[in-house]
Amino acid sequence: MAVSLSHVSYSATFTSSASKTTVSGPSLSPHSIKVPTFLPLTVKPLNSSFTPHGARAITIAPHATSTPSSIPSDTSTTTFHGLCYVVGDNIDTDQIIPAEYLTLVPSNPDEYEKLGSYALIGLPSSYATRFIEPNETKTKYSIVIGGANFGCGSSREHAPVALGAAGAKAVVAESYARIFFRNSVATGEVYPLESEVRICEECRTGDVVTIELGESRLINHTTGKEYKLKPIGDAGPVIEAGGIFAYARKTGMIPSLSK
Repeated sequence: MAVSLSHVSYSATFTSSASKTTVSGPSLSPHSIKVPTFLPLTVKPLNSSFTPHGARAITIAPHATSTPSSIPSDTSTTTFHGLCYVVGDNIDTDQIIPAEYLTLVPSNPDEYEKLGSYALIGLPSSYATRFIEPNETKTKYSIVIGGANFGCGSSREHAPVALGAAGAKAVVAESYARIFFRNSVATGEVYPLESEVRICEECRTGDVVTIELGESRLINHTTGKEYKLKPIGDAGPVIEAGGIFAYARKTGMIPSLSK
């Protein structure tokens, strides 16, 4: 704060001599200096309902998703029952469907059925029992049981399509080549289920088995043994719908063909 000085005049007389210099002037009286007074600062408390200017309340709601009634929320009632066909490790896509049959177009009903008639035709002659008997287009084995790395090789989606066209409903293997697994889900042709043990060493071609998806288990009625399977998870509804595009249409992700 600045201090106000009122009515103060100042004159100085300088006396010079060889020995000293004297400066004289009027003395300042304390009464002649006006010091401002300060009032106590009053702070008004903020109201609890105070809202800054321009502020707005924003409510963010998550995007609502729904599952059509035509797609089950779980697969607890889905079961497969029938004969199993057992193969070993590293069954590649050339054995599942040789390249010479890849010119067949699965979207053509006649060619789809013909494609299925060649499923697993590439297996070596050591497999005395064939997956599809001569002069037949469908297999009597609805479940394929394999070892490790099932579906390795090329990325041809004809491999799971050929199995599905032949009448297979599921493959149970110790592990899969990831491309075959993805193609199985994308096409919706077969369920690629993983076992926790090497079932292929404990089952034989022709055994009667049941797969319960909801319980994630396989029952071999011929031997009386049960095996735990790994859950199919979110891939289940996609396969149940008939593949990735059918699932996308039914859930409204893309327009349906009728629109």
